[in-house]
Amino acid sequence: MDNLLSIITFIPAVAAGILALFLRGDDAAARNNAKWVALVATSTTFLVSVFVLAGFDPANTGFQFVEEYDWILGLKYKMGVDGISVLFVMLTTFLMPITIASCWSVETRVKEYMIAFLLLETLMLGVFCALDLVLFYLFFEAGLIPMFLIIGIWGGKARIYAAFKFFLYTFLGSVLMLVAMIAMYVDAGSTDIPTLLAHNFGSETMEIAGFQIVGGLQTLLFLAFFASFAVKMPMWPVHTWLPDAHVQAPTAGSVVLAAILLKMGGYGFLRFSLPMFPIGADLLSPLVLWMSAIAIVYTSLVALAQEDMKKLIAYSSVAHMGYVTMGIFAANQQGVDGAIFQMISHGFISGALFLCVGVIYDRMHTRDIDAYGGLVNRMPHYALIFMFFTMANVGLPGTSGFVGEFLTLVGIFQVNTWVAAVATSGVILSASYGLWLYRRVVFGDLIKESLKSITDMTTRERAIFAPLVAMTILLGVYPSLVTDIIGPSVSALVTDYHAAIPASGDVQMAKH
Repeated sequence: MDNLLSIITFIPAVAAGILALFLRGDDAAARNNAKWVALVATSTTFLVSVFVLAGFDPANTGFQFVEEYDWILGLKYKMGVDGISVLFVMLTTFLMPITIASCWSVETRVKEYMIAFLLLETLMLGVFCALDLVLFYLFFEAGLIPMFLIIGIWGGKARIYAAFKFFLYTFLGSVLMLVAMIAMYVDAGSTDIPTLLAHNFGSETMEIAGFQIVGGLQTLLFLAFFASFAVKMPMWPVHTWLPDAHVQAPTAGSVVLAAILLKMGGYGFLRFSLPMFPIGADLLSPLVLWMSAIAIVYTSLVALAQEDMKKLIAYSSVAHMGYVTMGIFAANQQGVDGAIFQMISHGFISGALFLCVGVIYDRMHTRDIDAYGGLVNRMPHYALIFMFFTMANVGLPGTSGFVGEFLTLVGIFQVNTWVAAVATSGVILSASYGLWLYRRVVFGDLIKESLKSITDMTTRERAIFAPLVAMTILLGVYPSLVTDIIGPSVSALVTDYHAAIPASGDVQMAKH
């Protein structure tokens, strides 16, 4: 089908329109109907996206399912996926029905809540499918709005502060990217992403304000895009918005934020930074590698000091995204394969961990670690699920968490052994904070009176976790499901990247 990607992208938006136009009232029936419409729409989106995966040819490293139409002001509406983006589309469509199913206990402004998530799904899918620079930017930036509302309306006590911090950090980072996109259009005469991938942006030395910029335009464009994607990941030291956003966001908002929205930064590096600005990327890759290594160690140590479960898992996400940026900028097959695998795996695992927090928060209305203890005595099923995803987050062999970390470390070891050594310590630190959290919440005697009547997971909650458990194990024991799809596209990316870098050696930035 020619328009399959557009159909997938806009099914949730159409469902949001139906909710906005036709659903009236705020009684129990109306709230229930809103949830069912959202669940059916997201489930339908996933089922249709399966046809994209089934018809995708991994051996073809170009863009597939391409659709192109004239749009406005001479711009094109152009969509397509390759081996790098198709799995992010699948991750998004797979997780959204699970996210909606986790919202069943929400009773405040339910219709608007569902509309926000449906619009957010459309915008996230648009980011991964867009093949026009302007279209990509519109989807990329518009995604801030529904998440801003989700945090700001349905979040915790400090939700307004967290929502504005999230919005301002990510929006300000993207302003530089917009300036860079205008410069790219002026230089290349096109906003078509495949055309820009083939275009050779200037790399001659430039002088700006007394600085000699070796790598020229490429270096400047790389820095502008890096500012946006580094905040989105987020990378240390521009990560401080994420813990606040996670702590204040409702459970479903945290799931989408950690599992999908953060991946837009990594996807941006793979779609733009490496293939379009290889000389700029090569110049700054040592800096990025060390920033990634610092992020892994620093945020893991900060996680150890947290008393809020969500904040601990949020810092854990920053640490795991450090492996992603490290793998991407290792710029070899194992590193980039591992980075993409880590992003997919992290989507399942981090989403599940935030859902685990949501299960007990719904019962006790606190995320304070000290408020719990001995839950295994009353919630054995919950204890088992929480243990499984804690182990997956640590990187236990047999789970998808191990494969991603192992591949990225193999990739970085070929490039910089010191960075690899520092990053490897993150494996030990992640076990420290993960098992520390689990022991305090689940093990021990059940001595708190408030916990003695707590109930175990319901059938709905167990059903929500089942597909996440299945995918974490499946990718852990059979990682070829991912690597076979991404392998040829990553190989082409890495080959083109190294072919574009001058053989004369390292590029440097110097001041007169």
